[in-house]
Amino acid sequence: MTASSPISLLKQRLAGVLLHISSLPSNYYVGDLGKESRQFVDFLHRMGVRVWQTLPINMPHADNSPYQCLSAHAGNPDFISLETLIEQGLLKEEDLTEPFINKSKLLTTAYQNFRLQVENTLHEQFADFCLKQGHWLEDFALFLAIRNSLNQIGWAYWPEAYKNREAEAMLTSRLELAEEISAIKFTQFLFFSQWMALKTYANEKSVYLFGDIPIFVAYDSADVWANPHFFKLDEAKNMMVVAGVPPDYFSVNGQRWGNPHYNWEALKAEDFSWWVSRMETQNVLFDMVRIDHFRGLEAAWEIPANEETAANGYWVAAPGCPLLNAIKRTLPNILLIAEDLGIITEEVDALREKYHLPGMKILQFAFSGQEDNPYLPHNIEVDSVIYTGTHDNDTTIGWYESLDDYQRELFHEYLRRVRAPEHQVTMPQDLIEMALESNAFLAIIPMQDLLSLNGEHRMNTPGTASGNWDWRFDWQQLDASREQHFAETILRTGRKGT
Repeated sequence: MTASSPISLLKQRLAGVLLHISSLPSNYYVGDLGKESRQFVDFLHRMGVRVWQTLPINMPHADNSPYQCLSAHAGNPDFISLETLIEQGLLKEEDLTEPFINKSKLLTTAYQNFRLQVENTLHEQFADFCLKQGHWLEDFALFLAIRNSLNQIGWAYWPEAYKNREAEAMLTSRLELAEEISAIKFTQFLFFSQWMALKTYANEKSVYLFGDIPIFVAYDSADVWANPHFFKLDEAKNMMVVAGVPPDYFSVNGQRWGNPHYNWEALKAEDFSWWVSRMETQNVLFDMVRIDHFRGLEAAWEIPANEETAANGYWVAAPGCPLLNAIKRTLPNILLIAEDLGIITEEVDALREKYHLPGMKILQFAFSGQEDNPYLPHNIEVDSVIYTGTHDNDTTIGWYESLDDYQRELFHEYLRRVRAPEHQVTMPQDLIEMALESNAFLAIIPMQDLLSLNGEHRMNTPGTASGNWDWRFDWQQLDASREQHFAETILRTGRKGT
């Protein structure tokens, strides 16, 4: 099997680990695509783990949420390895000795050094990158350069000529900001180059990259600024409705995400080319891709923009079939996973099944006492990706510690039934083993569970605005016996692949 035939991944029993790039160990404030990412691939390879799942890798806003980004295509510059730039001669060792590392400044330095190196083979590669990625890169670089020149304020608050992309203002900006625009493009070139090098390394180790694409994009993004007609905006380009979900397990008031909703008629008139383009980028970067909030392709929760919570929204139908048809026509071998959590209807299930997309099953949702609970291990079908929990859940130990006596007993009762009456509960190992033993073709274990970490180490708490996305692990948290036990369980449950 090769990375060029990812669809064959569906035909094997595999194990994976969920870890965002930012959570890798690093000498700097966030994980990156350097030596630690390859060390993590080696770690997965040793255990027989075949899939590395990340969160979206796009360029976020100041809150660092990977689900609210400045572009549906552009990569996060924070993930660029500075050590790799030293190896390429774009930075010097002494550049990294400052007490506070300003990565943005160092990336500018790398660009300036690149410009001075006439004989550098990167020049031809950079030109080729700009040519091939121009369909999104031109708008993004211009957008970010203007945004930076205006102190990072959102495009909705720019002077009218810039907000509305008037021809004279755009020409002036391209001339006045030409150097910064070129530097932004070069930064994206560095990101994509380092990412593809990591992907090649991982694939050579029989480790496949599993990405995540938010169904919606941020209002303050190059995508909405450059293509306002694809979104439900009024004449002043303000959002009329925003995205979210109704009250559910995660929030009694629902979640008001604040993203603009799509103008599906406008997208359909252009054969969904904008959507196909963003999927094409993800298909290059990853071997398989999760569509976050898949149910929004059948119907999405629209909230009037003036509502403070998600409670007073309503469901509006979406053209899931025509969209997926367009994606499959252009990318027939793309391997998609549907995040089908939350309020799922028969219509959503029918859409997912029509296109043979595996859905998700979360063990932390399983132990309600109802025998027909779809998340119970014995109810999980092969065409699924099973998790102990996701980035939106507590760690398994945190979840277990938060259960009340009744909920905990329901879990114990199930465990005694599938193990033995005298079984002694061991968390998170019991839940990890349930996932690996299940029928699902792919079992994903968050790195926090692999390290037996408590709720202080969770990645995200939905509905909260701070304290998220900053968890990182340290290699010292992992001992040889833990790694060996996980490897043995993968082998015992037939998840090592071929």
